[in-house]
Amino acid sequence: MTADTGWATGTEESGAVADCGYGRAFARFYDRLFPQDGSDRVTAAALAGLHPGGATLELGVGTGRIAVPLSALVGEVTGVDSSPEMLDRLRETVASTGARVRPVHGDIRVYEDGAGYGLVYCVCGTLSQILTPEEQRAAVLRAARRLAPGGTLVVETHNPGFVAALHEGRLRASFYIPYPEPGTGVQTYSTLIPEQTLWHTTHLWHEGGNVHPGTEITRLTTPEDVDRYAEQAGLVPVSRWGDWSGGAFDEASSPVHISRYTAAGNGGGR
Repeated sequence: MTADTGWATGTEESGAVADCGYGRAFARFYDRLFPQDGSDRVTAAALAGLHPGGATLELGVGTGRIAVPLSALVGEVTGVDSSPEMLDRLRETVASTGARVRPVHGDIRVYEDGAGYGLVYCVCGTLSQILTPEEQRAAVLRAARRLAPGGTLVVETHNPGFVAALHEGRLRASFYIPYPEPGTGVQTYSTLIPEQTLWHTTHLWHEGGNVHPGTEITRLTTPEDVDRYAEQAGLVPVSRWGDWSGGAFDEASSPVHISRYTAAGNGGGR
């Protein structure tokens, strides 16, 4: 996701970390948009159940919404994110709770640390924040290279079929989701850009009489896209879910697709 139209300049060689600007737009109210309502623990428990053992790496850790509860189940989680603003929020949580999460400022398209991880995961639509197939492929390749022998890669992102169904054949749509607290909710203006396979959304967070805006652009990434990137990275598919409770994926009705891969020759498992 991005607050402007693309990633800022930055390369592995220069040592600079490219950032799409998502944190600048959303960090101050991200944890209100996605409160700790139990869904974070469901996701963490599912990831822990897929973990073959060893170290853990999250690509796109954000404020630690998933990494923090997961660390209580599997031990230290290394969390990489390009947003200094989101990482600042994560560091505050680590300092106040003692959560075993190690924040790392980095670009997941070029991230390299030389370590091997039993579980690498990229969830909450992070892969779709990368707006070209070439750079999405690069991110999955980097993730595959970080897997230890027998390791597992898990990718979750938005389901384009569900997004299309929300629009009911229109290019533009708007939605309002009320939250439990009076006067609190999120209003979204949504636009499909089919010629570029992009999804543009502006969210207005309403709380306490104030309105906080945030704009993002994501690439509508299909399960087949992720499968292709994984195959090119030497991985094989193991399973696909439509939710973190293990429900079957439905192309029209599942809000997300969740895919698990392992290195060729490592076997399947759950």
